[in-house]
Amino acid sequence: MCARDNDAAAEGWQQLPPDAEIDAAVEGLRMLADPTRLRLLWLLSGAELDVSTLADRLDVARPAVSQHLAKLRLVGLITQRRDGRRVLSKARDHHVADLVAELVHDAGHRLTGR
Repeated sequence: MCARDNDAAAEGWQQLPPDAEIDAAVEGLRMLADPTRLRLLWLLSGAELDVSTLADRLDVARPAVSQHLAKLRLVGLITQRRDGRRVLSKARDHHVADLVAELVHDAGHRLTGR
C-alpha cells in the first residue's frame, strides 16, 4: 500500500456517519455491554440455537435467556424463526459475528498486554 492509499483511507474517517447510524451503533453496543448477552451472541454467531440449549450452555434460567434474546432482537442483532414448537435464534449476519469476535479478541490482547 502506498502513501496515497493511506491518505485516501484516512479521508473516509474524516466524514462523520449520520446521527441515526451513530445512535443505532450506540444502542447495539449497549446491548453488548451485558456479559450474558455477549455470551449469547458468541454462541449464536456459531449456530442457530433454542432457548433451552442456550440456558443450559450458559447456566442461566430460561426466562432470563428469553428476556435477553428479546432485547437483542429488538435492536436487530439476532434473528429468530420457528421450527415446530421451538424458536431458533442466531446472530443476524457475519457483521454481528465479526463484531463479537473482534471485541473478545481485543479484550484478550488487553488482558495479556500483547
